[in-house]
Amino acid sequence: MTAPPELTKVLIVEDHRVVAEGLWALLAEYSDLTVVGWADSVAETVPMAKELKPDVALVDFRLPDGTGADAAAGIRAHDPSVAIVILSADASDSALLAAVEAGACGYLLKSASGDEIAAAIRSAAEGETLIPASTLVEVLARHREDARSTAEQTERLDSMTPREQEILTLMSQGLDNRAVAERLSISYATVRTHVRRILEKLDARSQLEAVARAAEFGFKPAQPEPEE
Repeated sequence: MTAPPELTKVLIVEDHRVVAEGLWALLAEYSDLTVVGWADSVAETVPMAKELKPDVALVDFRLPDGTGADAAAGIRAHDPSVAIVILSADASDSALLAAVEAGACGYLLKSASGDEIAAAIRSAAEGETLIPASTLVEVLARHREDARSTAEQTERLDSMTPREQEILTLMSQGLDNRAVAERLSISYATVRTHVRRILEKLDARSQLEAVARAAEFGFKPAQPEPEE
């Protein structure tokens, strides 16, 4: 007689009871999978993984005391043989990268079908990586571009002098050049010179665009001080 196939043991990590119960019922429909337990937080995950020894942990990315990446790292620090499949509503590059860095081999959106989830669990249990290399290359490229863009934005803001920051603050409050000159007790020509430099540093074509770009870059308005 042929021995029955060994069941793949699954630990569900999900903080919403209704979702967890739904996943439990869903996986019960597959004869080769068995849910051995449910944890609803990062803190609860590692002790349960130690006790229940799952083959695969199906982990939500957003948990009340951390992320699925935190839970994945905790599980794999104790037992690297446990495969991690993240199941999340978060489709961001940052979430995917965090999951991969924590050792997850799969990342599914919660819109995935039951068959897709079951297939991912089976593949993960077999040691397969479910995230295509091409996807990671694209995500890493976007991540590097975002980091470069953020660094450039920070550099543009840091290049502004304290006086330029004061004037940009007043511009964001709706003051025109003459009102700025009066508020800071400096000449109208001086204000125009500062404004021109602000536009250059923020690569803006108008004062309105400069204010918008500064806000987008995370500009924190300075408190204007009159020149002595």
